[in-house]
Amino acid sequence: MSDRVIPLVDQRLRSLIARVPEQAIPATGLLGDTLGRPLRDLRISVTDRCNFRCSYCMPKSIFDKDYQYLPHGELLSFEEITRIARQFVAHGVQKIRLTGGEPLLRKHLEILVEQLASLRTTEGRPLDITLTTNGSLLRKKAAALKAAGLQRVTVSLDGLDDTVFRAMNDVDFPVADVLDGIQAAQEAGLRQIKVNMVVKRGTNEDQILPMARHFKGTGVTLRFIEYMDVGATNGWRMDEVLPSAEIVRRIHAELPLVQLEPSAPGETAERWGYADGSGEIGVISSVTQAFCQDCNRARLSTEGKLYLCLFATQGHDLRALVRGQASDEQLASAIAHIWQGREDRYSELRASLPPDVSTGGRRVEMSYIGG
Repeated sequence: MSDRVIPLVDQRLRSLIARVPEQAIPATGLLGDTLGRPLRDLRISVTDRCNFRCSYCMPKSIFDKDYQYLPHGELLSFEEITRIARQFVAHGVQKIRLTGGEPLLRKHLEILVEQLASLRTTEGRPLDITLTTNGSLLRKKAAALKAAGLQRVTVSLDGLDDTVFRAMNDVDFPVADVLDGIQAAQEAGLRQIKVNMVVKRGTNEDQILPMARHFKGTGVTLRFIEYMDVGATNGWRMDEVLPSAEIVRRIHAELPLVQLEPSAPGETAERWGYADGSGEIGVISSVTQAFCQDCNRARLSTEGKLYLCLFATQGHDLRALVRGQASDEQLASAIAHIWQGREDRYSELRASLPPDVSTGGRRVEMSYIGG
């Protein structure tokens, strides 16, 4: 019997050295990459674990009971995360999103939220602190997270039909408990709550309209995400992608929509408002309509690797600097040096190539660096 190979392991072990440039790069709050894109958004993965086994993210065939997660000692501590985040903020980051895996599985996460909430932008304003979760633990954690300084939350929910949802999360978790978590977030006073639905043709496309009807008029913004070719384990195929334009068409046929202006530079979602003023939806079209030219996001993995693209093949090891006694100035210079060399635009390249041509090596898994 041959040994089983898990593709993700190589990606977690492989990394580029985060070099400190000979000449310090001062943090001015204005840091651009090779395409002039500023650094504004930092997404921090706090755990590589999740209690769901969604086929498009952490399929059971790979992430089974024998799968070896990162040892606790390899994860960045809350103090290390906050120290790194402080250098990103000095370079112009204004928003921090906590992700996973499932971030609420990280014990005492509210302590990290409180630490991050104490940081200030270069203009002296509080950061926009938000979190993406599957909602399974939100009822227990929402109030404590809000009290610690969390401002917004995004909940992943791929359908309202319980049979469909249980099949997609593949752990038989009921949709009612996720809806209860969303209600708990509203009760706790978290604002601008969003719900993300990954649409996979032939699997849950019949849930588009029920989801739109359910959240219309609730103050919750529903966003539809095209099924993406992230990582190497989800068996992605282009024929399973339902284009966002088709999603908008289906909703508009029953619930008339009007297009809205972007809410901020680098916004991933195209906004559509209900014509009667009862709320809005968003569509994220990273497969059919690349938005690389406005991407201002960096991603920090749970053990301290900096990734410059959701579809990256390698990260830069910042943990080695943090645990190697690098000064804050050296850490900030290393981050600036990495970002200034950034030229990633995977989705644009994918769109310009024939479907049978690869755009690079094996990509990192979404469950490892968050969405």
